Amino acid sequence: MTSTAGANSADTPNPQQRSGQLRLQLQKAGYAYYVQANSIMEDAVYDRLYRELQDLEETFPELVTADSPTQRVGSRPASQFTTVCHHIPLFSLENAFDGDELQGWEDKWRRYMQQQDMAWGDDDRYVCELKIDGSALALTYEDGVLVRGATRGDGSEGEDITQNVKTIRSVPLRLRWEAAGWDSVPGRVEIRGEAFLPLASFDAMNQQKAAAGENLFANPRNAAAGTLRLLDSRLVAERSLDFFAYVLQIDPNREPGDPPARWPQTHWDTLHTLEKLGFRVNPNRELCKNIAAVQGYCATWDRNRHDLSYMTDGVVIKLNDRQLQRQLGFTQKFPRWAIAYKYAAEEAPTQVLGVTFQVGRTGAITPVAELAPVSLAGTTVSRATLHNSDRLMELNIHIGDTVVVRKAGEIIPEVLRTLPELSSPGATLVAMPDTCPVCDSPTVRPEGEAKTRCVNVSCAAILRGSMRHWASRNALDIEGLGEKLVEQLVEADLVSSIADLYTLTVEALLPLERVGQKSAENLAAAIAQSKQQSFSRVLYGLGIPLIGTVNAKTLVESFPSIVKLTGATEEEIAAVFGIGEEIARSLGQWFAVDANLQLVNQLRHHGLALEHTAAESVGNTNSQFLAGKTFVLTGTLPTLSRDQAKTKIQVLGGKVTGSVSRKTSYMVVGEAAGSKLEKAKSLEIPCLSEAEFLELIATSASSA
Repeated sequence: MTSTAGANSADTPNPQQRSGQLRLQLQKAGYAYYVQANSIMEDAVYDRLYRELQDLEETFPELVTADSPTQRVGSRPASQFTTVCHHIPLFSLENAFDGDELQGWEDKWRRYMQQQDMAWGDDDRYVCELKIDGSALALTYEDGVLVRGATRGDGSEGEDITQNVKTIRSVPLRLRWEAAGWDSVPGRVEIRGEAFLPLASFDAMNQQKAAAGENLFANPRNAAAGTLRLLDSRLVAERSLDFFAYVLQIDPNREPGDPPARWPQTHWDTLHTLEKLGFRVNPNRELCKNIAAVQGYCATWDRNRHDLSYMTDGVVIKLNDRQLQRQLGFTQKFPRWAIAYKYAAEEAPTQVLGVTFQVGRTGAITPVAELAPVSLAGTTVSRATLHNSDRLMELNIHIGDTVVVRKAGEIIPEVLRTLPELSSPGATLVAMPDTCPVCDSPTVRPEGEAKTRCVNVSCAAILRGSMRHWASRNALDIEGLGEKLVEQLVEADLVSSIADLYTLTVEALLPLERVGQKSAENLAAAIAQSKQQSFSRVLYGLGIPLIGTVNAKTLVESFPSIVKLTGATEEEIAAVFGIGEEIARSLGQWFAVDANLQLVNQLRHHGLALEHTAAESVGNTNSQFLAGKTFVLTGTLPTLSRDQAKTKIQVLGGKVTGSVSRKTSYMVVGEAAGSKLEKAKSLEIPCLSEAEFLELIATSASSA
């Protein structure tokens, strides 16, 4: 007698177990195919397993996880994108365009280390990576799972495009942290990288558009950026975007010293770690022992870049040692430890039809060449900047000259040089005007400046520019106050400064062209509503040179009122992380002008926000324990980076300066401290070790 035993239920995975197995298998196959370019599974097999997982998740919706391969493409289009704040700001990079500028950058960071009395180890090598011509992305992983993908935006805020990012197959939905040798997965990991469109995909897209009679994409960069902002992720998936990762960041409170124990200490190791975590990293990177080797790398890829399957517009150079990166920190705009070497932009010849002169909101007069239209880097160019007086004289431009035009940084068209052999005899030489082209006031050229300026504060061009800036989206965001209406207000003499906006009445607006009762009421309401905007927006709206949106936010965190900001010394302002001497000097010069102080007083009279109330509401009772105390940091601390120590002081209301004086309250001393320590001792300034510094903070907090 033959008997057949029933299937053992313990050997058959339940739906939860099976879905987990399928996810892991599909993720493994996807990683091999899209990242390692290694097919370990036939397409038909992958498709069947994918369908099985889909069926399980449809039957048991509770099994759907954020890292499931089925979640790469959304089921329905998004209605809009939301703005999100980046957990860690995305800084731009300073540009270099030749070997001399690369050498100058190296000289500058070494000089800065010496000035700050910092010591560094033996590793001053550089990592070179190709600069991908795409769209920067900021990815956030919580407990190893992708929870957010955002555009770069202004570096402080971007757009949440998570649904679209999930369609990029080379972006892992779950980090392979075990493969990276980590002892545990951090709570939050930030990845930075570049989404791009391979040239083959770009060509295929344009062929489809041409066949459909649609406008073609100008270049892969624009196509990639446009694709990421499509509201339907299914369309994004069809365009086959790719991704290279290049930055790995962890919660700064857990670095260094906390798990994971194998956190990379060099940028070179960071790139290898990114690969182990499941990302594609550009294979054409190189570890260079000195700046000469960097220049050789740049030259090699300048010759070979057109053989790549994607667009690259330069090389990113970073110091390899992450501790050295932390010591160098940032200027007001850029990290000191990295730079972008930009390849020569596309150039094209065209003819100068005329030259016009634009007056900006600061009075600077910029000559602009009016050109015979020419195609340049995928766009049609008919105007190009001539920059300033010096550049105009250097070019020696005549009306009718043939010139070579390029896009500076591949963005702003500029005249590179003239071709004198193609000039017409007797052509008119172009010179800067002696009087303002708008108000006819005499122009001046301040000593040491290349800009010729109109200094008439009543100049309509200056006033128009100031008002447009004040009403712009990132400043006071006054809806309805557009360029045409600003023009009318100035021409009708209804305003002579931005403060006059707050005296406008509905009756005063009604005589203006195309302004009816309703639109006048709406504009008056919008102007009144702008009084509710934050202090940082007001500060940005003032149009102070070098004060952008991010810098304005940084300043008001440290100086939460206009009184404290105007009362601060340039040294105190420069000590704020992310600001620096140049911005501090610009603020000092601006506030030294009586007319500017009168404007601030007028705005205060009209009820504009000149205090940072948000900082007070977010703060706690411990936030001002170090108020009035000034610290100097010197040497290398055992566990804290200089930036981390500075942040701890500033959060508690203290200030950090770079030089020792009798006003210094404490010096925090690390290893390899230099001459600052000797000066502090001679002035009998209390010197604290890191442990004593942390104890001081803890004692202050406990005494609340």
